[in-house]
Amino acid sequence: MSLIGETQPTAAASAADLIKDGTDASFLADVIETSKDTPVIVDFWAPWCGPCRQLGPSIEKAVLAAKGKVKLVKIDIDQNPQFAGQLRVQSIPAVFAFVGGRPVDGFMGALPDSQVKQFVDRMAGQAPANATDELLAQAKGSLDLGDVGGAAQAYAEVLQAEPDNVKALGGLARCYLTGGDAERAREIADMAPQGAKDADLDSVRAALALADEAPEETGEFEQRLAKDAEDHEARFEIAKALAAQGAWDAAADHLLKIIERDRTWNEDAARKQLITIFEAAGAGSDVTRTGRRRLSSILFS
Repeated sequence: MSLIGETQPTAAASAADLIKDGTDASFLADVIETSKDTPVIVDFWAPWCGPCRQLGPSIEKAVLAAKGKVKLVKIDIDQNPQFAGQLRVQSIPAVFAFVGGRPVDGFMGALPDSQVKQFVDRMAGQAPANATDELLAQAKGSLDLGDVGGAAQAYAEVLQAEPDNVKALGGLARCYLTGGDAERAREIADMAPQGAKDADLDSVRAALALADEAPEETGEFEQRLAKDAEDHEARFEIAKALAAQGAWDAAADHLLKIIERDRTWNEDAARKQLITIFEAAGAGSDVTRTGRRRLSSILFS
């Protein structure tokens, strides 16, 4: 009996040391400083995110199995948006691995258990990262820091060896879009294999779709809306123009007003357009988090 009583607290303490809930306030200590001694995996998630709940147990199991060679910090981006914003998290779950105080690798979305274990094992030093993974991590890190040219060069190097690499295509397309070259971004995005899914690729495609649908002039619609606040068509066209300009907050506000006054207007057009804005902005963005809360409030009130 005494042995059981002694071993249980030890196991609990070990798990608590390896896996913890982090905050913006504790990020420097829990992630940056700790990763100088032990690799740290950061899982950005939110309570409302279904894939996050799927990934969480899988990554926790893999971290515990690594027996102290890697640690996990879980951060709720709704409560702690600062570092998620600095890392330009586009969708969640978003996972970053830190070594030596800087991000070196990562992925977005819920992966199969086998791939999660491979990722954790690699970070724990049980399997070396290959050249492609290192280049992709370097490219993402450069893009997150605003070095668009450096990121584009690294993504292009990956594509020279692997022309169908979806992450590289999505990242390079995002580089062009960030640089203001929408047509080149479209060309790169169109090179991705049919049905390919990637957070950067989805974001670029959504942003391009918004630009395609925007009216060239909004003067007429602004005049109509000034005369009649219930002119949903005019408000919708203005929202499309704002979205094409990247003014997603203002566009979302117009669309939410339409939904609030007529939830199914024009075969649910406002809600569908709002979802496209969320995809373009990314799940971790302020406009998406705030917009989803307002949408839920309207739909379930």
